[in-house]
Amino acid sequence: MQLSVVIPVYNSQHSIGPLVQQLLQQLSDVTLEVVLVNDGSRDRSEQIIMQLAAAHPQVKAISLRRNFGEFNAVMCGLNHCSGDYVSIIDDDFQNPPTEILKLLQKAETEQLDVVYASYGRKQHSFFRNAGSWLFNWVVTQLMDKPRQLYLSSFKLISRPVVQEIIQYKGPYPFIDGLIFAVTRNVGSQQVMHEKRKEGKSNYSLRKLVSLFLNMFIICSPRPLRILFLSGWLFIFLGLLAVVFETVIIWFFEEYYKAEHIVWITLVLVMGLQFFAMGLLGEYLGKIMMTQNGWPQYVIKTKQTHNDREAA
Repeated sequence: MQLSVVIPVYNSQHSIGPLVQQLLQQLSDVTLEVVLVNDGSRDRSEQIIMQLAAAHPQVKAISLRRNFGEFNAVMCGLNHCSGDYVSIIDDDFQNPPTEILKLLQKAETEQLDVVYASYGRKQHSFFRNAGSWLFNWVVTQLMDKPRQLYLSSFKLISRPVVQEIIQYKGPYPFIDGLIFAVTRNVGSQQVMHEKRKEGKSNYSLRKLVSLFLNMFIICSPRPLRILFLSGWLFIFLGLLAVVFETVIIWFFEEYYKAEHIVWITLVLVMGLQFFAMGLLGEYLGKIMMTQNGWPQYVIKTKQTHNDREAA
């Protein structure tokens, strides 16, 4: 198997069928399999992907018991694919299937472990583009990622790296963090990015915040180190405020101004303490759920062409 295409599916009853048809037609020269993972859709996506798997021998369909999140659905797909290279694309047609060949050619020509798609012009909304910019900036600070590399959800991963990624069994996978934990042999390839043909993005503000927090906490211990250094900074500011208050009282006897300075410092310190408790709580909560064996995903049903023939 030369290429596996993993597609997390969520509420895509109108787009997933035509997308699979295009994949099979436009990538017919490649030994191909398509792995569809339904992530707890509320529409007919589950029935449609099962029908696609029954009709096409190259298609595997997996349905999860509930919505676990995009990264978890992708991890499920990575655990059930067999290609020498694995491409991950969205289910909304914004990544044209033929662009996968550009990533594949780049990986094979330059012997890269991972190739990320880069876009000359993104067709997302301003809100989504701003969120992507912030996400990439934070990841750059937390991980040793090249600053010019854009972490797109559209990417191609080699089989050896996939095998290392799927060793992670925790409930909070961050695919890009796992990639950079395994390899630095990473490149990018410019591809087309088209407008969404139907519907709207499934990423609500709540989901984006949850994704951001998971990435912020899971991929690096640096937030705790920053918090540690912030503690020393506020100790220094507190001592500086005391010295400043003493000087003001000694020379000018302006008690009220000094009290205002002290209160501002106390409020800042209290804010840091609450932030620290919240951050530590997030870490402890995720550690507890990992230790308790919280599932990464739970499969409800699977379907392949061979399964239907056997039945």
